[in-house]
Amino acid sequence: MKIAYLDCPSGVSGDMMLGALVDAGADLAAIQSGIDSLGLPCCRLEAQEVKKKGFRALKVNVIYEPEHKHRHLHHITDMIDASRLSPPQKDLAKRIFTRLGEAEAKVHGTTIQKVHFHEVGAVDSIADVVGSAIGLDLLGVERLVCSPVPTGSGFIEIAHGRVSIPAPATAELLQGVPLALSDVQAELTTPTGAAIVSTVAEGFGPLPALRIERIGYGAGTRDLETQANLLRLIVGHIDDEIESDQVWILETNLDDVSGEIIGHTTACLMDAGALDVYTTAIQMKKNRPAVMLSVICRADDVLALEEILFRETTTLGVRRWPARRHKLKREACQVETPWGPVAGKLAIGAGGAARFSPEYDECRRVAEECRVPLAEVYEAARHASRQQRAAT
Repeated sequence: MKIAYLDCPSGVSGDMMLGALVDAGADLAAIQSGIDSLGLPCCRLEAQEVKKKGFRALKVNVIYEPEHKHRHLHHITDMIDASRLSPPQKDLAKRIFTRLGEAEAKVHGTTIQKVHFHEVGAVDSIADVVGSAIGLDLLGVERLVCSPVPTGSGFIEIAHGRVSIPAPATAELLQGVPLALSDVQAELTTPTGAAIVSTVAEGFGPLPALRIERIGYGAGTRDLETQANLLRLIVGHIDDEIESDQVWILETNLDDVSGEIIGHTTACLMDAGALDVYTTAIQMKKNRPAVMLSVICRADDVLALEEILFRETTTLGVRRWPARRHKLKREACQVETPWGPVAGKLAIGAGGAARFSPEYDECRRVAEECRVPLAEVYEAARHASRQQRAAT
């Protein structure tokens, strides 16, 4: 699988994204051809190498004639539909603009059909979004992961006056995205950059395990005092058999809670979206036997699951940290046993080796209904899966 990683210590904007893609190998002429087919008035891309704090990068500028009009979402999507872009390029560009429209509509209290695009409806922003959609497609990126995103701090002037950073639409777009602390007094992440990242990125965290093939550096317009204003795009491959993502680990030690409470808390955590919950017998101070309750969860669920731990147990604190997780590809499937169908998961390992894991609840149901040993149901389901794979 071809994967791309966005390393954005100085945030992300549309021109930085476009520069990083071109620097990583996306053909600028092909991107220009796609943008030309939009019918925009006099829109030309110019790329030049620049230095930011001693580091080289590519700066892609959009040269266009100023215009005095605001566009609605349908104006932009119609433009994209009528262009010569490929279907995947059209789909991604429209998804990015739709996400922008939803954010703007919520901020201004209107509908997505009525919202006016201001800065993000200008020619340069359209070129940045559409160019990024084309560039990602040209590079063949199948999955994109992004580092936590810094927004910067301070204030900026927009069409509606002076606002704090992140701008309202940017903050709306970054809901659910891990943010990185930054004391830079500037807007590091723009609405266009936030829309691209929040639409395209499938995960946020550190650099995944991959074989690096290309690295592109996209430069921002501003020169920052304390750091290079660059976006780094790392493109490489990961083994198809192994997938990787980021999860969070929550842990707390309990020495004054009954088994009933721990069992109830475990059920509450699983119902609220935990990926797994488990306990470990430990010994605490004064030789007290205790239980360490551990939770594996997604980043979006951390706060909700912590709330359950504080509400349902006597804990005074919860430890938490991110962890990388490698996992085999898996797919849901169903097999036929002598007693009826049994559902389970098929895991695909190295070299295409497969392993079928029947669902416990399914096997127990069959065992109880047909009055057969649970172990026999498990074995029959695994046997049926092996036969099914051999026949295909």
